[in-house]
Amino acid sequence: MEKWDGNEGTSAFNMPEWMQIQFADQKQEFNKRPTKLGRRSLSRSISQSSTDSYSSAASYTDSSDDETSPRDKQQKNSKGSSDFCVKNIKQAEFGRREIEIAEQEMPALMALRKRAQGEKPLAGAKIVGCTHITAQTAVLMETLGALGAQCRWAACNIYSTLNEVAAALAESGFPVFAWKGESEDDFWWCIDRCVNVEGWQPNMILDDGGDLTHWIYKKYPNMFKKIKGIVEESVTGVHRLYQLSKAGKLCVPAMNVNDSVTKQKFDNLYCCRESILDGLKRTTDMMFGGKQVVVCGYGEVGKGCCAALKAMGSIVYVTEIDPICALQACMDGFRLVKLNEVIRQVDIVITCTGNKNVVTREHLDRMKNSCIVCNMGHSNTEIDVASLRTPELTWERVRSQVDHVIWPDGKRIVLLAEGRLLNLSCSTVPTFVLSITATTQALALIELYNAPEGRYKQDVYLLPKKMDEYVASLHLPTFDAHLTELTDEQAKYLGLNKNGPFKPNYYRY
Repeated sequence: MEKWDGNEGTSAFNMPEWMQIQFADQKQEFNKRPTKLGRRSLSRSISQSSTDSYSSAASYTDSSDDETSPRDKQQKNSKGSSDFCVKNIKQAEFGRREIEIAEQEMPALMALRKRAQGEKPLAGAKIVGCTHITAQTAVLMETLGALGAQCRWAACNIYSTLNEVAAALAESGFPVFAWKGESEDDFWWCIDRCVNVEGWQPNMILDDGGDLTHWIYKKYPNMFKKIKGIVEESVTGVHRLYQLSKAGKLCVPAMNVNDSVTKQKFDNLYCCRESILDGLKRTTDMMFGGKQVVVCGYGEVGKGCCAALKAMGSIVYVTEIDPICALQACMDGFRLVKLNEVIRQVDIVITCTGNKNVVTREHLDRMKNSCIVCNMGHSNTEIDVASLRTPELTWERVRSQVDHVIWPDGKRIVLLAEGRLLNLSCSTVPTFVLSITATTQALALIELYNAPEGRYKQDVYLLPKKMDEYVASLHLPTFDAHLTELTDEQAKYLGLNKNGPFKPNYYRY
């Protein structure tokens, strides 16, 4: 074996042949990887993918009953109620602990609960909700309950529900219909169970993605006669509302929470800046330094993802259709490309556009071996996952929310969460950020529910600027932050009220 050539004052190492890097040979050997013998059937792979029940956020799931659908179980809480459908009501104690932890990081929502619960501004409100069911959402639901509302809830994503939290809510008396790993049929069944109940009709909707609103329009349009308004928090859902409004089919006022400043900047930007790394690390255990990544879309979510990956040493490319966002990406130091230009070389593909078929089968066919593909947008339409459900491709479940899709020549891609929202399907998001979003949602519900007749027409509205500022101010004490106050002379000079709002509606933060 070759040894150190150790003359005094020098140290040279003659590299043995077996240690010398042969990139060409390695690549050739990689591409010759044999396909796995004894393939599982496609139907088995798909079935397992759609029904897998797992929480990457330490879900206390009893694996012994994972195969039994919650729809087939007869469960009651300690009060004797069976008006819910969750994975296992016995997990309620663990879920309650998670909710209590979340309360510590949601100061604004807890302050709102304390300030307003005496007045009960939502007394008489019957809210049907379809959002992610997490510990943070549970704090929102219990706050709405403390403010006087009755609530019924389903999940907006088949993978993001924390089973123990859903159990805790059911134990507390909330009719919750959700569990992690629902099938598509389960998903719509849960929504219907929330809406279609004898002796109870909603008068407010809180939606995340527009599926609940769509279901009521499709199945129970007469319900809108008593519904006072819709609060929607996602890009996808807001887009659907504007389509309804443009077509003249929106029959109640709707509040666009997604485009409020507190939602856009904090949930979309700062939250995704942290949670993209968490989701990728938990599912793949990968190192980011030196990896080539393409991020499709440079809106607030894309900006957060790019900033995080760049800080970790990744080489980041951006695709964009909007010249303004594209110029921002260039000024932030990212290379603007078309997806076709880099698809063969990148290690990770991340979509965050809110569009459909951003990554097509053609792109998937051209990806390098072991390329990681994931989505940070709300909907699962951005990656054409359906095109991968073909007989010539093998699906192999590696771990929960991680699938290898294997081509006949042995090439494989790593698909995360079957193209659904990565951070809430595969990890968690910062509770403090969700406090901002949840407080915004609560105020929007209060505003729409209590608004005098005629204030809001059958259209889509933004949250009033004053409410955005109020949400922000409720979170400042956490940082021991002290706002400067305008003098009377300064306020007069600027033409402002000393108490706000401080910026016009057209101001870009």
